[in-house]
Amino acid sequence: MAINALGYLGVRSDRLDEWGSFAGQLLGMQKIDRGGKALAFRMDDRQQRLLVSDEPGETLAFMGWEVETAEDLETYGARLERAGVEVHWAAPNLCDRRFVGRLIWFLDPMGNRVELFHAPMIASDPFVPGRPIDGFMTGPLGMGHAVLHVKDIDVMLPFYRDLLDFHVSDYGLKPYGLYFFHVNGRHHSFAMVGSGQAGFHHFMVEFQNLDDVGQGYDLAQQEEGRVAYTLGRHTNDFMTSYYAHSPSGFFVENGWGGRVIDPDTWEPHETHDGPSFWGHERLYLSEEDGRKRLRDMRLEAAERGRRAPPVSDCPWLMGELAKQGN
Repeated sequence: MAINALGYLGVRSDRLDEWGSFAGQLLGMQKIDRGGKALAFRMDDRQQRLLVSDEPGETLAFMGWEVETAEDLETYGARLERAGVEVHWAAPNLCDRRFVGRLIWFLDPMGNRVELFHAPMIASDPFVPGRPIDGFMTGPLGMGHAVLHVKDIDVMLPFYRDLLDFHVSDYGLKPYGLYFFHVNGRHHSFAMVGSGQAGFHHFMVEFQNLDDVGQGYDLAQQEEGRVAYTLGRHTNDFMTSYYAHSPSGFFVENGWGGRVIDPDTWEPHETHDGPSFWGHERLYLSEEDGRKRLRDMRLEAAERGRRAPPVSDCPWLMGELAKQGN
């Protein structure tokens, strides 16, 4: 029994035109009109990875997590109900809107809607990106990752770790609490930021080609205020990325080269280097609100010689090089 990937995300927003441009042209997803009340976006052969519904709120509407077997829905549903969580079985029309075979949904302790599903539908026509890109790193790694603001990590941690079997990859306690979780080989598919707030922090999409990130970065810089974090590299998952302000205010991380781990042998641990080796300057923050503090952490890590391992220690990149050699 296992949840094995982030399958899709839903966003509430009445800014459909802006989302059409942002996700379709900047991120490079394929835009699909769902009848004027919603926009859907493809990233691969799945019918739908991102759904933006014409509703007020400008925030996360739901997270869709894929399970291995249809029986897993019964098992998780029973486990959650024993823990006092109200579980809903989706009617066929909701399954049709999500393009899945079966689905249950419930709320986490902070009111975020979580959906578990089985049997995602595959599109009959090929993926056509919204701008020229080589594609996204999806497949068994899922859509990417999602990160939430949380008021109380001590409440949220056992919910996702113990009830939903999310596995802690690593965590940091400075400058604020950060917990990262894996459900497959992607270093993390889910994370919590202990900011004392509630809401959606960001989601991440990973490109197959670093140039696709760089060209998107160039495009983002043509729009005043679009870039939220400058180009940089993270310390835990080694992702090279920049963050953009979405039309709904939360961030979207555009990344490449993320770390692939072995879930069977991985040991959770505390990290001490801060979020980034270099870059990721928080343009939206003032010096007093933490921008300087995060910059100082990067400079301190650099003084200590902290950096990602050499290419030979990157399983994904070595695998790609091996395929090209064949």
